[in-house]
Formats: sequence, structure tokens, C-alpha cells
Amino acid sequence: MRHFALLLVLAASSACVRLPAQSSAAMPAVNDLPNPYRTVAGWAKLPEGRTWGSTSAVAIDKDGKSIWVAERCGVNNCAGSSLPSVLKFDEKGTLVTSFGAGMILSPHGIHVDKDGNVWVVDCACTLGAAASAPANAAKGHQIYKFSPKGDLLMTLGAPGGGRDAAFFWQPNAVITAPNGDIFVAEGHSSRTTSNARVLKFDKAGKLLKTWGVWGKGATELDQPHTLAFDSKGRLFVGDRGNDRIIIVDQNFTVLDTWYQFSRPSGIYIDQNDMIYVADSESGSVNPPHVAWKRGMRIGSARDGKVTAFIPDPDDKAPSTSSAEGVAVDAAGNIYGAEVGQKALKRYEKK
Repeated sequence: MRHFALLLVLAASSACVRLPAQSSAAMPAVNDLPNPYRTVAGWAKLPEGRTWGSTSAVAIDKDGKSIWVAERCGVNNCAGSSLPSVLKFDEKGTLVTSFGAGMILSPHGIHVDKDGNVWVVDCACTLGAAASAPANAAKGHQIYKFSPKGDLLMTLGAPGGGRDAAFFWQPNAVITAPNGDIFVAEGHSSRTTSNARVLKFDKAGKLLKTWGVWGKGATELDQPHTLAFDSKGRLFVGDRGNDRIIIVDQNFTVLDTWYQFSRPSGIYIDQNDMIYVADSESGSVNPPHVAWKRGMRIGSARDGKVTAFIPDPDDKAPSTSSAEGVAVDAAGNIYGAEVGQKALKRYEKK
């Protein structure tokens, strides 16, 4: 029995152990790892007179070096704004393309598919009192597919949203599989009445399957906030409200559950199966998860081992802080999209 207990302790300290789905408290906080990156602020240059708003949406272009961002029009939503919210920057940080003005209330997620098309999620979840304004009532809660030039190619979801058999209500993220199937994570609230599910569509937008209900159980979800595929086609679901990543196959069979990357707001997996997880809500922001520091944890999507950590420099922030969205270019530079600080930061190897 003592030998078995020792094995459990050693396994828990490895930061890559598989734990039962309801035992996140048993995982020691993974905070003390090297940071091999230096922070570059102000890398992306907005037009003169325009300032960054909150952003959680960042993606890499098909070319591997240009950066797409969906930005909330200088504040925390684009309601009533005439600014384009979808922006493309070249590898030097120069703005080269923008579009989407007047279309998107709360840009939340962004994805570039294998053909270079740009998918943008409008969660309509950051409007506050403005959500009930007549001008906003029949907008938002949709997914838009744009060409790289900004032509609207597809819209998923009813304007103004829907629940249960309808969709969406506060969608968070979208991603496409190599065969064109579309996956959408939905539910931006931790209330017990919230939607909390992942929906699968075919490439034409026909609903094929849904998975998930709100809850704290092994296969339940609380704010499925981010999605990523690894090289095996496994889908990594950032179950933010439950402080974990649930790994499923494309039919939503649960394969594994990871806690060592903390509270995931954003996940990016590169072609070498390196995983980058942005945690913007632990520590001072979330007292029940106070032992875990905010920042970006980097490791292997193959075995779950965490090898590096970029900490949030503000350890006393009262609300969402540091990167919420994350993406990595072909050269290994990391981009963190920040809601609280209203910024896009770049992280380069030291």
C-alpha cells in the first residue's frame, strides 16, 4: 500500500498524469517552469488614431507568417461601430487587410482553414446593457466564413441566436477538420442554465451531431471556450469553467482529460504537436483556482508534459488578464490576444 501511495505522489508531480475527471484539486499547480521567451509589445501597428480594443481572437494565415486578429473596435464590443473588426498583419506587423465593419457585435474566436478562408465567431457576449438595444437584438451569436479578401462565403446560426435545437447562444470558438467538417464550441457562461456543448457540421453547414451539457461531471462542460486539433485528428476542448482540457475523437468519444495546463481560455497546437495553452483567469482572478498562476503553458500534445511557462506579469489582476487567445507562426513566435490589457503581444525565443 505504501509503495502504491508513493507511485501516486510521483505521478501527480510529473505534470502529465491522467487524472479522473473530477479530481482537479489533486493536481499540483504547474507554475515553476522556465520561460524561454521575451515579450514584444506593440508589434502590430494599427492605423493612426486607432487603439486596440479587447481581443481574444488571433490566428495564423495559410502562409505561416501573417497574423489575423478579430478586435473589438477599441473597446469591448463593436456595437454601433463603423470600424472593421477583422484585421490581417504581415510578418512585420503592418496592417494589410481589414473588413467586417458593422457585421460583428463581439468577435471572440477566429480560425483560418486549409484553404486560407477566415472564420470569425460573434459570441455577442460582451455587450452588457447594450445587448437589449433594438439595434442589437437580432444580431450576433453567429459564425461567419470569409474569403481572405473579406467576401462572406457562409453564415452559421440564426441572427440573434437560439438554444436547444436552434443555434447558437454565445458561441466561443470554431475550427475545421481536414475533411471540411466544422466544429463549434458554445456557451460563455457558468450559470447552470447555460448552453455548454460542441456542435459538428458538415462542410456545407448541415448539423451532424452535438455533444455536451452544462455540468461538472466527467463528460459535462462549463464554458467550452477553445478548440484545437492535433496531428492525429483528436479534438482538444478547452473546458474553461472546469479547469481542464477534454480530448475527444471527432465523434465526441472522450479519450483523455488533462488538468496540467490549468484553466484554458485558448489552445493552439502546431504541426509538431507542441501545445500552447493560454490561462487568463486563474490566480487572483479566480480564488478557487488561486494556486495556479495565469499565463501560457507550453508542452507536448502527445504525452501532455508541460515544459515552459510564460507568466502574466500582473499577479494581482482582479479580472481577465494576459493572453486569452493564442496562436503560433511557422517560425515559432507566439501571439497572445488580450482582453483585459486590450493588446496583441508577440513572444519570441530568447
